[in-house]
Amino acid sequence: MRKVCLAGQQVSVIGQGTWHMGEDPGARRREVAALQQGIERGLRLIDTAEMYGEGGAERVVGEAIGGRREQVYLVSKVYPHNASRQGAIAACERSLKRLKCEQIDLYLLHWRGQYPLAETVEAFERLREQGKVAAWGVSNFDLDDLQELAEPVCATNQVLYNPEARGIEFDLLPWQQGQGMPLMAYCPLGQGGALLRHPALRRVAEAHGVTPAQVALAWALRQDGVIVIPKAVEPAHVRLNAEAASLRLSAEDLAQIDAAYPPPRRKSYLQMV
Repeated sequence: MRKVCLAGQQVSVIGQGTWHMGEDPGARRREVAALQQGIERGLRLIDTAEMYGEGGAERVVGEAIGGRREQVYLVSKVYPHNASRQGAIAACERSLKRLKCEQIDLYLLHWRGQYPLAETVEAFERLREQGKVAAWGVSNFDLDDLQELAEPVCATNQVLYNPEARGIEFDLLPWQQGQGMPLMAYCPLGQGGALLRHPALRRVAEAHGVTPAQVALAWALRQDGVIVIPKAVEPAHVRLNAEAASLRLSAEDLAQIDAAYPPPRRKSYLQMV
């Protein structure tokens, strides 16, 4: 599995997302098994959040990593309304209990909210000093938000990125690459299935003997310093996600995708879901 340096650690370029996990008790066993299979296949970065299932996803992750915490790079996120000086610390402690561990490797502000960034950063730094988090970062921040942070210890920015949502290529992604700040791409397979049904991705997939989902992951990973975090529950999807790390798209492949989803020519608002 290819690696990227994130907060001083070498992590897999393909991780595992957990959005919508922990919402259906009947799916818990399958979700836990999928995460464990992903770990075994080298997808050892797991991304979750207190928002997902209102803590349910963190509980699923906690069960999945039991007895194998040292194998996993663990990412979680705090709600903006919990990101005050004291609130972020209390929220992190609740997440740690649900995750059944003593430290989160990377703790993110889920999106910008009512509290001043300086106040949230102060809380994050206190958590880091206490050993409850190893590093911190942000999510859904546009370029001006990142530049306002003015903090060199911000480890990453997690944003929406796929061929349908590539506005970050105009300024945000190049800036992060210039700063040596990895970008974590959520929803790399799009939403609703339209992206994976598009004729351009299907043609490229057929040419390589792979799936459109694997093409979408390889497309995002063509960029330096990008980590993708697709969610999968079916064993076949976990396997295919892991195998996508070795797929390389040709200039012709990329041109077909560009024709279907043109790269940005001007600044646009940061897309979020």
